Amino acid sequence: MKENEKMLRTARHAKILEIISQKEIETQEELCQELNKLNYVVTQATISRDIKDLHLFKVSGIEKKYRYAYINDSEGEISPKMKNLFRDCVVALKCAQNMVVIKTLTGNGPNAGTVVDKLNYPEIVGSVAGDDTLLIVCESNEAAVSVIDKINDFMK
Repeated sequence: MKENEKMLRTARHAKILEIISQKEIETQEELCQELNKLNYVVTQATISRDIKDLHLFKVSGIEKKYRYAYINDSEGEISPKMKNLFRDCVVALKCAQNMVVIKTLTGNGPNAGTVVDKLNYPEIVGSVAGDDTLLIVCESNEAAVSVIDKINDFMK
């Protein structure tokens, strides 16, 4: 990628984060329109890549059904807003030998996965998120129990 393209992409990413922090943006098309209004010439395909690059996800909106949101990776910790989102979307935690199953509200499995990944617990080998479920694989049965205890403490 050329230096100029990197600069444009970085500026566009910053503008996307600014837009979604100020407005409820529900669709890629809406985000395209907002950027085009600000003289960023973008296509839906570009926005799709940007959403993936920025690790944006959808949460319930106030004015709209859903809106884009993000976790600020540079903070090095989970914001209170994300902690509340996680707490609100988790329906149940269950241990199954060396695995932990987290049931969530519909559409929140990936969001829960993002938070758990950011917690960076050493006992976790990996995780897989579905629509309303997060499966966490741990090193051992004891590690899975430890992860459940840690997640319960985190949600307090």
